[in-house]
Amino acid sequence: MKTLVLAIIACVAATVAFAQSQYSIRSGDTLAVEVLEDPSLNRSLLVLPNGTITFPFAGSVQAGGQSPDAVAGAIASRISSNFASEPTVFVTVQSLRPRVEAQAPQIGPTIDVYMLGEIGAPGLKRIERGTTVLQALATSGGFTRFAATKRILLRRSNISTGEQTVSRINYKAIASGASVGSDIVLADGDVIIVPERRLFE
Repeated sequence: MKTLVLAIIACVAATVAFAQSQYSIRSGDTLAVEVLEDPSLNRSLLVLPNGTITFPFAGSVQAGGQSPDAVAGAIASRISSNFASEPTVFVTVQSLRPRVEAQAPQIGPTIDVYMLGEIGAPGLKRIERGTTVLQALATSGGFTRFAATKRILLRRSNISTGEQTVSRINYKAIASGASVGSDIVLADGDVIIVPERRLFE
C-alpha cells in the first residue's frame, strides 16, 4: 500500500511539473523565482502588462508567452557572471492572473493598487480609498535589500484618455518628514514600482 501511495504521489508531481513546463506565462501571473546558490534572491514577481518581470542582476526579462523553464534559463544566463558557475534557477507559476468579470466599474470603499519590484509582498492590494503611498508601502512586507527607496515610481492611468503619468517618490524623505506634503493619495488602478538599487546607490 505504501509503495502504491508513493507511486501515486510521484505521478501527480510529474504531471504538475509537466503542466508547469508547458504553460505559457501571461501578464498578471505571479511567478516564484528561486536561485539555489543564493536564497537571498528568491522572490515572488508579478508579470507586468507588457509581459516582463524585473530580477536583481538580470534587469527586465521577457516572461509573457514563455514557459517557466525558458524564463528560468534566461535569468540564469543573465546572472551567471555573478557566480563561479552557472546558477541553478527554478521558476514556477505561483498564481494565475485573476479572472476579470465583465461589468460596469463600481465606486466603493476600496480601490485596487498594484505593487511591484523590490518589496516583500508584491501583487494586487485591495486597500481603503484615501490611502496614501506611504500607508500602502506599510502593507508591502517591507523592502528587499536591493530596493532603491529614493526613487519609487507611481504610475497612474487616466481611464478617459488612456494617458499615463509617472511620479517619482523619495520614500526616505517622506518617512523622515523632510518632504512634508508629498505623500500622494492613491487612486484605483495605480501601480507602485520599487526599482532595483543601482551599484553604489
